[in-house]
Amino acid sequence: MIASRLAEPIERGRARLRSAAWALRLTWSVQPGLLVGLVAVTVLRSITPAGLALSARGIVNGAIAGLHAGTPGIGPLAPWLGLGFALTLLEGFGAQVANLLRTRLRDDLTCRVTGDLLAHAATLDLAFFEDPRSQDILQRAQDGPAARITNFLVNIIAAVGDAVQVASLLGILVVIEPWVALLLLLLTLPYLRARWRLAAAQHALERSRTTKRRWTGYFVGSLTTAAAVGEVQLLRLAPLLIERFRNLMEEFRRQDWHLAWLGFSRGTGFVVLTTAAVYAAFVHVAWRVLHGGVSVGDLAIFGAATARLRLALENVVSLVSQAMADTLAIADVQAFLAVRTRVTAGGASLAIPSGDGRVELRDVRFTYPGAGTPAVDGVSLEIAPGETIALVGENGAGKTTLVKLIARLYDPDEGSVLFDGTDLRTLSREALHQRIAFVFQNFGRYEASAADNIAFGDWPRLLEDRQRVEAIGHAAGLDELIAALPQGYDTRLGRVFGDADLSSGQWQKVAVARAFARPASLLILDEPTASLDARAEHALFEQFRTLAHGRTTIIVSHRFSTISMASRILVMDKGQIVEAGTHAELLERAGRYAMLYDLHARTRLRVAS
Repeated sequence: MIASRLAEPIERGRARLRSAAWALRLTWSVQPGLLVGLVAVTVLRSITPAGLALSARGIVNGAIAGLHAGTPGIGPLAPWLGLGFALTLLEGFGAQVANLLRTRLRDDLTCRVTGDLLAHAATLDLAFFEDPRSQDILQRAQDGPAARITNFLVNIIAAVGDAVQVASLLGILVVIEPWVALLLLLLTLPYLRARWRLAAAQHALERSRTTKRRWTGYFVGSLTTAAAVGEVQLLRLAPLLIERFRNLMEEFRRQDWHLAWLGFSRGTGFVVLTTAAVYAAFVHVAWRVLHGGVSVGDLAIFGAATARLRLALENVVSLVSQAMADTLAIADVQAFLAVRTRVTAGGASLAIPSGDGRVELRDVRFTYPGAGTPAVDGVSLEIAPGETIALVGENGAGKTTLVKLIARLYDPDEGSVLFDGTDLRTLSREALHQRIAFVFQNFGRYEASAADNIAFGDWPRLLEDRQRVEAIGHAAGLDELIAALPQGYDTRLGRVFGDADLSSGQWQKVAVARAFARPASLLILDEPTASLDARAEHALFEQFRTLAHGRTTIIVSHRFSTISMASRILVMDKGQIVEAGTHAELLERAGRYAMLYDLHARTRLRVAS
């Protein structure tokens, strides 16, 4: 029974030590010289208080001895005065050096840790970012991870320095009054335990707030971002959202005040008890001076040493408890770095078999994490090289999921997807994606120049090739759009950093141009005309026919005018392909496609009338 009770706290302690060791190894790999230098300077500074106390003792005793001998002079005091001056200078200079080293180490760690987190995020599959259960992990990993590691490092080094200071001062006090050192240590241990428990409670509270913190960010974004403000104002939602924001902040305030009061009460108790102990000891040493037990210099050094010791002990407790809390936050960073993609790495070689874009699916099934039913359920399909097919169906039928499986943004739970006869899971994702151009429903609106927005489609080749970028823009029908921009292709687009913004339809045209910039044998268009009017849609059709020539093309669309350019239409429902054929064949069957087409036609008639 006792063993089982002890097992959990022991394992928690081991976990904290593992996090601390990981942070130290990371720091060592970044800047070992800076780390050694910072530790050395901190330890050197930590022994100066004891040296200053000894200097003060020598000065006081020397002055008194000179007065008693009737030969007062500065000469006997000079060594002690010199020592005090040197130590004071060392303490001040060391503080400046330590601050310089901390700043550089913090910057280097920030670059390394942030870069590592972004690099790891780039390896994770799309399903992870789409899973609501992943959002708290992401939020914790984004919550100042580099600062947490840096703070742990700085706090633990400072704690080591203060511990050395405590040890050196205790060495002095033990000689003069041994019992006071033991009393101070006995008072410190319960305070350390209380502060650690308080730090652990604070971290647990912050961890439990992660989702609510995201809600506060959501409320702020709804009231301050251009995409949301219009509807919020129209619906007069601001008072409601502000009230909900304030309710959460009030909850946080009450919880924070409770913990702050606990910290205040424990800290006050420690200050009162240790101060009482120090002054009781000081009075006792003064009594011994009056009775010839110790020298006046001993009294001076005892007073200085006990004052610094009490402060140093309080600092050690504060720094150690904060460092322990930092290890909890570091564990959150490690938890994010431990997340592994569901999409396997694929082949080691970047080369993939040469081919012309043949796609085959064999009994493919895929279920989103946490979902109860498959999004794609037993789909088998062959798409010939150069063929253009269309996927149609109601929302949630599985169309977008299916094309993301073909693009290997997900791996199927069962079955296999083949590209030019090779299972995607045996290929390098990077090389495969070079062969695929994809226009997403939520296409990118990059805060970059118009030229870069196109060049991003194949940026290693096109970023410095303006002539080719402009040729792609011309082929994609962007001449009129680009000509209307203030600096043409050099105009920075976007609402955050841009000089000009585009309409949704214009952004979609740029996204299509970006897709056609890739030398891809497979082209996937997910709702490529959703933001276009009828005239722009017709113009884009004509460009599609030219630009998609020779490429295997998959179109996902609700618009039957878009679907008409496909040589074969696949109808999906509940994750399965339920019909396949040409437009005429499917209408003749009078099945699901004919029903959807009829609904679409009647809707257009009602809108027209």
